[in-house]
Amino acid sequence: MEHLSTLQSWLDESKRIVFFGGAGVSTESGIPDFRSVDGLYNQKFEYPPETIISHSFFERNPEYFFRFYREKMLPLGFAPNITHKTLARWENEGKLLGIVTQNIDGLHQKAGSKRVYELHGSVLRNYCRKCHKFYPAEFVKKAHGIPRCTCGGIVKPDVVLYEESLNEDTLVKSIRAIEQADLLMVAGTSLTVYPAAGLIRYYRGSRLVLINRDKTDYDDAANLVFHEKLGEIFSKLH
Repeated sequence: MEHLSTLQSWLDESKRIVFFGGAGVSTESGIPDFRSVDGLYNQKFEYPPETIISHSFFERNPEYFFRFYREKMLPLGFAPNITHKTLARWENEGKLLGIVTQNIDGLHQKAGSKRVYELHGSVLRNYCRKCHKFYPAEFVKKAHGIPRCTCGGIVKPDVVLYEESLNEDTLVKSIRAIEQADLLMVAGTSLTVYPAAGLIRYYRGSRLVLINRDKTDYDDAANLVFHEKLGEIFSKLH
C-alpha cells in the first residue's frame, strides 16, 4: 500500500509527532462510540443522550444521569489496544510530543503514555462538589443512586458535559503541542464535536494524516487519508 509506506517514512523522519484521537481509538478495545450505526446516539433512551449528558440535565435530574452514566459511559475493565500501545512506545522513543484526546477512558495512560491532554476529562477522576475530595471511578460505579461524599456532597465525574467549557489549561497545552508538531495524526474521530475538532486548524505543517473509517469534512485538507480501522493501520507501523 503506497500510502502506508509514505506514512511510515514520515513517521521515521518526524521528531515531534502529535496524535489527535477520538472515540474510534477505543472502539477496538470494546468501548462503543457515539455516532456510528450502533453507537450511543442511535440507541433508544427516555431522553436524547445529548440531553442526559448535559450540565442542565445533571443539575435537574442527577439520579437519571448517574443511571445512564454507569450503564453507558463508565468503561472500566477495558485494556489498551495496538494503537494505544504503539503511541506509548513512540513517546518512550522520544518521537511523540503528545496525545490530544477526546476520550474519557484513560486507556492512553494505561498503555504507558505520559503526555496526554484529555479535552473532555476522565472517568477516572471524580470529585465532591462540596469539599473537592477525590474518589476513584469504582466508587461511582458501586454507589447506589447519586454517589455522595462523606460530607454529603455529590461526587461528580471530572468529565466535560454539554454546556460546560473545556479546561483552559488543557486547551492551551493541546494547542501548543499541535502548533509544534512536525506530523499531526488525526484518528478515530468524525471531527464534528467543537471546540475540540477546531484545534487541528492550529497545525502549521504539511504532514496532516487522517485515519477514520468514514469520510470527514477535513479529508480534503489532509495530506494523507486512510478510511480503515485504526488497528489495521497501526499493526503495520513500527
